Amino acid sequence: MTDTARTGALYGLTSAALFGASTPLAKLLLGAVDPWLLAGLLYLGSGIGLLSYRVAARTHAQAPLRRADLSWLAAAIIAGGVVGPVLLMIGLATTTASSAALLLNLEGMATMAIAWVVFRENFDRRILLGASAILAGAALLSWQGHGSDIGFGAVAIAGACLAWGIDNNLTRKVSGADPAQIAMLKGLTAGATNLVLALALGAPLPSVPVVAAAGLLGFFGYGVSLVLFVLALRHVGAARTGAYFSVAPFVGAALGVALLGDTVGWTLLIAGALMAGGVFLHVTERHEHEHVHEPMVHEHAHVHDEHHQHEHGPNDPIGEPHTHRHKHARLVHRHPHFPDLHHQHGHG
Repeated sequence: MTDTARTGALYGLTSAALFGASTPLAKLLLGAVDPWLLAGLLYLGSGIGLLSYRVAARTHAQAPLRRADLSWLAAAIIAGGVVGPVLLMIGLATTTASSAALLLNLEGMATMAIAWVVFRENFDRRILLGASAILAGAALLSWQGHGSDIGFGAVAIAGACLAWGIDNNLTRKVSGADPAQIAMLKGLTAGATNLVLALALGAPLPSVPVVAAAGLLGFFGYGVSLVLFVLALRHVGAARTGAYFSVAPFVGAALGVALLGDTVGWTLLIAGALMAGGVFLHVTERHEHEHVHEPMVHEHAHVHDEHHQHEHGPNDPIGEPHTHRHKHARLVHRHPHFPDLHHQHGHG
């Protein structure tokens, strides 16, 4: 496994761990706050927290969002921050909790399907088998044996998952830019949208300590998690990142055992084994062949490795890693690689 792929897997799994841990912690707040309002507070906490970080940091080693990125990011925010949450709440109103939990696993499937079919990310049987094992584990954790509802509510939740799958793939298009800036804009937009909708439907505002707790939880479980998710997109592409993120339910279930006294059953153990096997198949993947890098100009944080042999202008930074707009000449070579920023070529 390459260093890039190893780093991408670490980012993706840590992102999933933070998001998964936020679920049982959020349950502790549900008695004091409306669920939809809580979603808004979590997103808003992530956005405000990352905004505060960016103001305090002042200097940023990452490439800022440029005008060409804005259309991709705007579409991602509309899909994942507005359409997705609204469809989810519509679906939850008429769907049982067990069915909703099972249907939410469609996000991982939608992310991978769009990445493979629409954006032509490379995959092989090993990756497909690994992703299937991870998703099977997630589905097993969500299954509660109470049957399922196939109606308008289920269609709405499936639509929300499709919206999030689109969001993940569109965010992939801007993943070379500052991930904190991307996550901040997503958090502020999704938070404001959900908060306004919840208040418009009559949800009461909770106490200040509850708002503060939700904001702090949102900063780590949604904000920092999303920053790491974007970094994973940059390193290994949308499909593999989506598969790694699907381990989040296992983290939530395991933490639920520790915090909420949930029972350790065979379901949790089998799901854990399936997910571990799927992750193993992914992190031990080796994809190598002769490939062509077409000429390209872009901007992102980088070091001068074999893919970055360009000249510097007088105003370009000196230390590494650094960020500036740079040009890639045409290059043909062979080495292990993954669908990162520089390997988005076709396969025969």
